[in-house]
Amino acid sequence: MRKQLVEPKNNIRILIVDDEPGIIDSLSIMLKRSGYYYEGITNPLEAVEKVKTGSFDLMILDYLMAPIHGDEVVKRIREFNSELYILLLTGHKDLAPPLETIRALDIQGYCEKSDRFNQLQLLVESGIKSITMMRTIKKFRDGLNRILESVPKIYQLQPIGNILEDILAELLPMVSSENAFILVDNIIDSDESRKSIFRGIGKYKAEIYDFMSMLDSQLLERIGKAKITKNIIITQTEIILPLINELNDSIGVIYVESNNKSETDIAEGYKLLEIYASQAASSISNAFLHSLVNIKNEELSKTYELLRIRYLDTIEALRQVVDAKDEYTCGHSDRVSYYCVKIGEAFNLSEQELETLRVAGLFHDVGKMSIADDILFKSDKLSIREYNEIKKHPTKGARILSVISMFKNVVPIVKCHHERIDGKGYPDGLIGEQIPFPAKIVAVADAFDAMMSDRHYRSKLDLNAAINQLMVGSGTQFDSHVVSKFVNMLGDYKKMEKEIAYTYE
Repeated sequence: MRKQLVEPKNNIRILIVDDEPGIIDSLSIMLKRSGYYYEGITNPLEAVEKVKTGSFDLMILDYLMAPIHGDEVVKRIREFNSELYILLLTGHKDLAPPLETIRALDIQGYCEKSDRFNQLQLLVESGIKSITMMRTIKKFRDGLNRILESVPKIYQLQPIGNILEDILAELLPMVSSENAFILVDNIIDSDESRKSIFRGIGKYKAEIYDFMSMLDSQLLERIGKAKITKNIIITQTEIILPLINELNDSIGVIYVESNNKSETDIAEGYKLLEIYASQAASSISNAFLHSLVNIKNEELSKTYELLRIRYLDTIEALRQVVDAKDEYTCGHSDRVSYYCVKIGEAFNLSEQELETLRVAGLFHDVGKMSIADDILFKSDKLSIREYNEIKKHPTKGARILSVISMFKNVVPIVKCHHERIDGKGYPDGLIGEQIPFPAKIVAVADAFDAMMSDRHYRSKLDLNAAINQLMVGSGTQFDSHVVSKFVNMLGDYKKMEKEIAYTYE
């Protein structure tokens, strides 16, 4: 005789073994009400074979049966299965096996038969909790073993690209995934504008140009957040691991597509992922240190040239994405960048500082890529909620740019370009000297070009009106020294217009 429930609410499988069909029927009602998968069987010898060939987590076993008793059933099962959770039932207290037998056979629970199954139900629920806990421990133990097996491989001295690929290949089985990529800051660079090294696996195994097109602004923002906060980001579809070195510096991220059906499944391995990410970061740092010692000058020069080309290509690609967002602001980023460099030259900034200003001007509004079009292109007055959404674009832009290490110095400028000298700006309400000086320059350049351009909600101002607005805001909205330098330059505005047209045509 057999009874079976085929649509369980969980993945615990229960086997009922009793030579009385009525007992199986009664237990089936209880288990069915609780939503557990079960099978019922009256022949104890057949039950032993069932455990051999099937996959059961818990057995509810009668003691007095023919042709063999329950203790003999357990003895045979323990010869090949030591993990099955067994609850023993008996209808006669005096005929129950001695405590020594229960311990020797590793029987987890004992219960007398009765018309009510309250005690048995509690034992079943307790058993299921124990089974679930043991599964988690086993998963953690197996994960640690995989990490221990993978560590020697990722620590081998080999080209950094090979190490990154090994890190991804060893990680994927841990999270049941096929697609992942890794972005790492190249610490071989001696200047502050370090470039990123990329490797992908699965669908992300692509050249850098094709790879960049796979990343939308929301994903870039999440990656930037993981890198800045140094916290793992876990969802139902992705895992983003920050790589933290021995100095507690964030040197990159690993992104993995997750096939897990629930965040709970992923969360169980949270600590494992942290441990693996830590080992991966150490192996990468180790590889870079050896590269610093052994790399040849000629190879270093070639690397710099390749990275310089990719740096320029990345800037151009992102610049076009920003301008393509809105035809009304097309060219705005180019003009702001031009004005920023001109103002920086007036303050005798270094070449490196001017380059940072140029890039900051180009990308100051990159965060608007994450703003919904119906808000960004609205011609009527914005609601408070819509305006608050617009005010998030400096922070969103900073997160997006933080993903790419070459823009490290640009991030604080982009984040602060809407701060005001009087503290009434956003996102942080910084005051005066708390605002980075380059951000003060971008603020003036941005405001001036906005006033000199047609927008959805108004027509452009003339030159004198725009200059007057800058003067009115000097010392409150804008830095007075920056305004003074810029207004003096605007005496040659016609010449500046020609230079902009020639440079960005």
